[in-house]
Amino acid sequence: MPWFRNSRRSGECLFIAKLNASSIIVTLAMTMVLGGVILALAQYRSPADAPDLLRSFGRARIGMIPVAVICWLVIMMAMAAFLRFSTFGRYIDVIGANPRAAIASGVPYVKVMFTGHILSSLLAVISSLFLLSFVGVGSLSIGSDLALNSLAAVILGGVSFGSGKGGILGPTVAAFMLVFAFNFLTSLGLGEPGKQMAQGAIIACAAIAYAIRGARR
Repeated sequence: MPWFRNSRRSGECLFIAKLNASSIIVTLAMTMVLGGVILALAQYRSPADAPDLLRSFGRARIGMIPVAVICWLVIMMAMAAFLRFSTFGRYIDVIGANPRAAIASGVPYVKVMFTGHILSSLLAVISSLFLLSFVGVGSLSIGSDLALNSLAAVILGGVSFGSGKGGILGPTVAAFMLVFAFNFLTSLGLGEPGKQMAQGAIIACAAIAYAIRGARR
C-alpha cells in the first residue's frame, strides 16, 4: 500500500533526522506499528484485485524479459548515476562516513536526510506497485519479510554502515541472488517453514559477514 509506505517514511524522517535515532531500528519499528494499524482498519479482510492496468503491466514482456524488470533496471541505473555525479550524492557519502564532520563542514544534514528518506519512500512505492502488478491481488501480508531481506542484500552487496562506502550495483546483484536462491529452494519443493529458516540463515550470515568486515577495518 503506497500510502502506508509514505506514512512510515514521514515518521522515520522525524525520528532519524531530528532525534538522530538509528534508521534501521526506526524502520523496523514503524513497519510493525503501521502494519498493525492496517490490520486493525482492514479487520483482516483481503483487499480487492489489482487494477487491470497494473495487471497488464505485470504481464507485459519484451521478448522474454518482463517490462517491470526493465523499468526497475532503468530506475536503478538512473539512481546510480544521480548518486555518483550529483552534489546530493556526495552529501550522502559524506554523511554516511561521518555525520558530525559533515555538519561541521556545512553540509545541510537535516535537508539531505529528509530528502534521502523521501526518495527512498518514492522508490518503495514504485516497488510496491511493481509487486502488486505481478501478484495481481492485494494482500495484507505480502512483502512483510522484505525489510530484513533488503537489509541482507545491502550488507551482502558490500555497503558498510558508518563508513560512507558502498553503491547501488552491489546490493542490486545481491538482491537478484537472494531472489534466485529463494525461488530455487521453492522449485526443490521446500515448504514455507524451510524457506523461512533459509531466509533467517542467510540474514544471520549477512550479519556475521558484516561484523567480520567491520572488525577488520
